[in-house]
This record gives sequence, C-alpha cells and structure tokens, in this order.
Amino acid sequence: MKTVLVTGLIGSGKSALCSFLAQRGFPVYDSDSRTKALYECVPGLKEKIEETLGITFKDLAIIFEDSAKREALESLVHPLVIEDFHRFALESGAPTVIFESAVASSKPLFRDLFDVTVLVKADYELRLQRNPKAEGRNALQSEPLQADYIIENNSDLASLEAEADKMIQKLNL
Repeated sequence: MKTVLVTGLIGSGKSALCSFLAQRGFPVYDSDSRTKALYECVPGLKEKIEETLGITFKDLAIIFEDSAKREALESLVHPLVIEDFHRFALESGAPTVIFESAVASSKPLFRDLFDVTVLVKADYELRLQRNPKAEGRNALQSEPLQADYIIENNSDLASLEAEADKMIQKLNL
C-alpha cells in the first residue's frame, strides 16, 4: 500500500485537491475531521486532555497561542491519529491512501508514515482570501523542506483539478 501525504499551509487548497482525489476513488483521511471524531469516540480522551493541559475542553483553542499546551495535546492525540490512520488504510483495502494534514510533515512522529509527500502551495494573499484563519495560524505551520510533488495553486478549481490528474499520472498513483 502506498501512503501519500497531502500538505500545505492553511488556505493552500489541500482539501480541494483531496476532494478531487476522492472523486477519483482514492480513500482520503482528513486528519482534522478524524481528530475531532477521536475526541468524541475515544473513552476518557477529553478528560485526559483537560487534566494534562489544565484547561476545560471548550477552551482548547488556547493551543494556537500556547506552544507548551499545543505540544502536550499533540503528544496525547498524534499517536491516536496514527493508529486511526493505519486502521483506515487497512479497512480501505486500496493500493493508495491519502492523508491530508497541514502539520504532519513537521512532526517527527509522522516522519516515516508516508511514501510520498505532495505539497500544495498558494500565495499568502490568496490563502487569506480562501481562509481568513490563515493569518492567525500561519506562524504555526511550515511547509516541508522536501516534497515529491509540488502543486502551485494560485488559480481556479478547474486548474487544480487538472493538476490533480497530472499528479496522479506522474506519481503513478
């Protein structure tokens, strides 16, 4: 099984690219939504997060301002995400599985999880138009130093879809 990380800064177009890949039959693991689901389905996880971080779960957004709390949260949640991804990938039975994440490329725990890294890039102003949260979270994210395939996404959805097809061909997905 081939695992593909689709990454990029917030507002770059990762989700749009993954939507095109899903339309073409690739199973896509959306790490943001799956992590939120883990909060709900892993018994005691919310309580452990509250205890470890010293905050109520509803105040979890503080992690965007407090790096120590963010790292503590990640140490609890990222192993669960990896376990969930492995289960997702095995259950899919597909020869290629996509993992969408803005941060996985910069986290050591994820380092050996992917066979291929695809970076989606877009100019800052365009990313900000697409997602106003880009401004506040820009400093929390970084692009990988190396990627197997880079998509410049500074145009429209039709252009991104064409790039998705080129990527599939080039990477033999």
